[in-house]
Amino acid sequence: MQQLHACIICTHADIRQGDDVSTAERDDRRAIFREYIDAVGLHGMAGAEAAGLQASEWYALSRITLAGGLTSGELAAGTGLTTGATTRLIDRLERAGYVRRAADPGDRRKVVVEAVPDALSEVEAVVAPARRRIAEVLASYTPEQLDLIFDYFTRAAPAFRAATEEIRAATRERKES
Repeated sequence: MQQLHACIICTHADIRQGDDVSTAERDDRRAIFREYIDAVGLHGMAGAEAAGLQASEWYALSRITLAGGLTSGELAAGTGLTTGATTRLIDRLERAGYVRRAADPGDRRKVVVEAVPDALSEVEAVVAPARRRIAEVLASYTPEQLDLIFDYFTRAAPAFRAATEEIRAATRERKES
Protein backbone atom coordinates (compact mmCIF):
# COMPACT_ATOMS: atom_id res chain seq x y z
CA MET A 1 0.00 0.00 0.00
CA GLN A 2 1.34 3.44 -0.91
CA GLN A 3 1.23 6.29 1.55
CA LEU A 4 1.60 9.92 0.49
CA HIS A 5 3.61 12.24 2.69
CA ALA A 6 3.48 15.89 1.66
CA CYS A 7 6.69 17.86 1.49
CA ILE A 8 6.07 21.43 2.61
CA ILE A 9 9.27 22.68 1.03
CA CYS A 10 9.01 21.45 -2.54
CA THR A 11 5.26 20.79 -2.96
CA HIS A 12 5.63 17.17 -4.02
CA ALA A 13 4.57 14.01 -2.26
CA ASP A 14 6.98 11.30 -1.20
CA ILE A 15 5.60 7.92 -2.13
CA ARG A 16 6.58 5.41 0.49
CA GLN A 17 6.18 1.68 0.51
CA GLY A 18 5.02 1.00 4.07
CA ASP A 19 7.28 2.31 6.80
CA ASP A 20 10.55 0.92 5.48
CA VAL A 21 11.76 4.27 4.08
CA SER A 22 14.12 5.98 6.45
CA THR A 23 14.06 9.69 7.18
CA ALA A 24 17.44 9.99 5.45
CA GLU A 25 16.10 8.30 2.30
CA ARG A 26 13.01 10.52 2.36
CA ASP A 27 15.25 13.58 2.71
CA ASP A 28 17.39 12.33 -0.18
CA ARG A 29 14.28 11.94 -2.34
CA ARG A 30 13.17 15.47 -1.51
CA ALA A 31 16.60 16.83 -2.38
CA ILE A 32 16.68 14.90 -5.67
CA PHE A 33 13.22 16.13 -6.60
CA ARG A 34 14.12 19.73 -5.73
CA GLU A 35 17.31 19.46 -7.82
CA TYR A 36 15.22 18.20 -10.73
CA ILE A 37 12.61 20.97 -10.42
CA ASP A 38 15.34 23.60 -10.06
CA ALA A 39 17.14 22.28 -13.16
CA VAL A 40 13.92 22.39 -15.21
CA GLY A 41 13.22 25.94 -14.04
CA LEU A 42 16.78 27.04 -14.74
CA HIS A 43 16.59 25.51 -18.22
CA GLY A 44 13.38 27.43 -18.90
CA MET A 45 14.99 30.70 -17.83
CA ALA A 46 18.08 30.01 -19.96
CA GLY A 47 15.91 29.08 -22.95
CA ALA A 48 13.90 32.27 -22.61
CA GLU A 49 17.05 34.37 -22.39
CA ALA A 50 18.60 32.63 -25.42
CA ALA A 51 15.45 33.31 -27.46
CA GLY A 52 15.40 36.95 -26.32
CA LEU A 53 12.22 36.42 -24.30
CA GLN A 54 11.14 36.95 -20.73
CA ALA A 55 10.19 33.83 -18.76
CA SER A 56 6.47 34.69 -19.01
CA GLU A 57 6.79 35.10 -22.80
CA TRP A 58 8.63 31.76 -23.08
CA TYR A 59 5.89 30.04 -21.08
CA ALA A 60 3.13 31.75 -23.09
CA LEU A 61 4.74 30.74 -26.38
CA SER A 62 4.93 27.15 -25.17
CA ARG A 63 1.25 27.16 -24.15
CA ILE A 64 0.21 28.73 -27.47
CA THR A 65 2.24 26.17 -29.42
CA LEU A 66 0.92 23.19 -27.45
CA ALA A 67 -2.69 24.34 -27.81
CA GLY A 68 -2.37 25.21 -31.49
CA GLY A 69 -3.57 28.71 -30.63
CA LEU A 70 -5.29 30.48 -27.75
CA THR A 71 -7.51 33.49 -27.31
CA SER A 72 -6.02 36.28 -25.22
CA GLY A 73 -8.51 35.40 -22.47
CA GLU A 74 -7.38 31.77 -22.44
CA LEU A 75 -3.77 32.90 -22.36
CA ALA A 76 -4.48 35.32 -19.50
CA ALA A 77 -6.17 32.55 -17.51
CA GLY A 78 -3.30 30.15 -18.17
CA THR A 79 -0.54 32.58 -17.26
CA GLY A 80 -2.26 34.34 -14.38
CA LEU A 81 -1.64 37.72 -16.00
CA THR A 82 -4.21 40.49 -16.21
CA THR A 83 -5.85 41.06 -19.58
CA GLY A 84 -3.79 44.24 -20.06
CA ALA A 85 -0.52 42.47 -19.24
CA THR A 86 -1.51 39.61 -21.55
CA THR A 87 -2.16 42.04 -24.42
CA ARG A 88 1.29 43.57 -23.90
CA LEU A 89 2.85 40.09 -23.77
CA ILE A 90 1.15 39.14 -27.05
CA ASP A 91 2.29 42.44 -28.58
CA ARG A 92 5.92 41.65 -27.63
CA LEU A 93 5.70 38.10 -29.01
CA GLU A 94 4.13 39.44 -32.20
CA ARG A 95 6.84 42.11 -32.63
CA ALA A 96 9.49 39.42 -32.11
CA GLY A 97 7.82 37.40 -34.89
CA TYR A 98 6.87 34.39 -32.76
CA VAL A 99 3.06 34.75 -32.92
CA ARG A 100 0.34 36.30 -35.01
CA ARG A 101 -3.26 37.20 -34.34
CA ALA A 102 -5.81 35.44 -36.53
CA ALA A 103 -9.59 35.33 -36.70
CA ASP A 104 -11.06 32.38 -34.83
CA PRO A 105 -12.47 30.07 -37.52
CA GLY A 106 -15.37 29.12 -35.22
CA ASP A 107 -16.27 32.68 -34.24
CA ARG A 108 -14.96 35.48 -36.49
CA ARG A 109 -15.50 38.00 -33.68
CA LYS A 110 -12.75 36.33 -31.64
CA VAL A 111 -9.03 36.57 -32.22
CA VAL A 112 -6.75 33.59 -31.72
CA VAL A 113 -3.05 33.98 -31.02
CA GLU A 114 -1.12 31.33 -32.91
CA ALA A 115 2.56 30.53 -33.27
CA VAL A 116 4.37 31.43 -36.47
CA PRO A 117 5.82 28.06 -37.56
CA ASP A 118 8.85 29.49 -39.36
CA ALA A 119 9.84 31.50 -36.28
CA LEU A 120 9.81 28.43 -34.07
CA SER A 121 13.01 27.09 -35.64
CA GLU A 122 14.96 29.48 -33.38
CA VAL A 123 13.15 28.06 -30.35
CA GLU A 124 13.80 24.52 -31.56
CA ALA A 125 17.51 25.31 -31.81
CA VAL A 126 17.47 26.73 -28.28
CA VAL A 127 15.89 23.60 -26.76
CA ALA A 128 17.83 21.10 -28.89
CA PRO A 129 20.54 20.45 -26.26
CA ALA A 130 17.97 19.61 -23.59
CA ARG A 131 16.00 17.39 -25.95
CA ARG A 132 19.17 15.53 -26.90
CA ARG A 133 20.29 15.07 -23.29
CA ILE A 134 16.86 14.02 -22.06
CA ALA A 135 16.51 11.60 -24.98
CA GLU A 136 19.81 10.03 -23.86
CA VAL A 137 18.45 9.68 -20.31
CA LEU A 138 15.12 8.23 -21.48
CA ALA A 139 16.89 5.74 -23.77
CA SER A 140 18.22 3.98 -20.67
CA TYR A 141 14.72 3.00 -19.51
CA THR A 142 12.62 0.02 -20.51
CA PRO A 143 9.28 0.61 -22.26
CA GLU A 144 7.49 -0.25 -19.00
CA GLN A 145 9.59 2.25 -17.07
CA LEU A 146 8.91 4.90 -19.71
CA ASP A 147 5.18 4.24 -19.34
CA LEU A 148 5.53 4.97 -15.62
CA ILE A 149 7.63 8.10 -16.21
CA PHE A 150 5.15 9.49 -18.72
CA ASP A 151 2.25 8.59 -16.44
CA TYR A 152 3.96 10.73 -13.80
CA PHE A 153 4.35 13.62 -16.29
CA THR A 154 0.68 13.28 -17.28
CA ARG A 155 -0.45 13.47 -13.65
CA ALA A 156 2.15 15.93 -12.34
CA ALA A 157 1.59 18.72 -14.88
CA PRO A 158 -2.07 19.31 -13.91
CA ALA A 159 -1.15 18.94 -10.23
CA PHE A 160 1.49 21.65 -10.56
CA ARG A 161 -0.96 23.89 -12.46
CA ALA A 162 -3.59 23.42 -9.74
CA ALA A 163 -0.99 24.18 -7.06
CA THR A 164 0.00 27.29 -9.01
CA GLU A 165 -3.63 28.45 -8.97
CA GLU A 166 -3.79 27.85 -5.21
CA ILE A 167 -0.65 29.95 -4.73
CA ARG A 168 -2.03 32.73 -6.92
CA ALA A 169 -5.35 32.74 -5.07
CA ALA A 170 -3.60 32.91 -1.68
CA THR A 171 -1.37 35.71 -2.97
CA ARG A 172 -4.42 37.69 -4.19
CA GLU A 173 -6.13 37.21 -0.83
CA ARG A 174 -3.05 38.37 1.04
CA LYS A 175 -2.74 41.46 -1.15
CA GLU A 176 -6.42 42.32 -0.73
CA SER A 177 -6.36 42.13 3.05
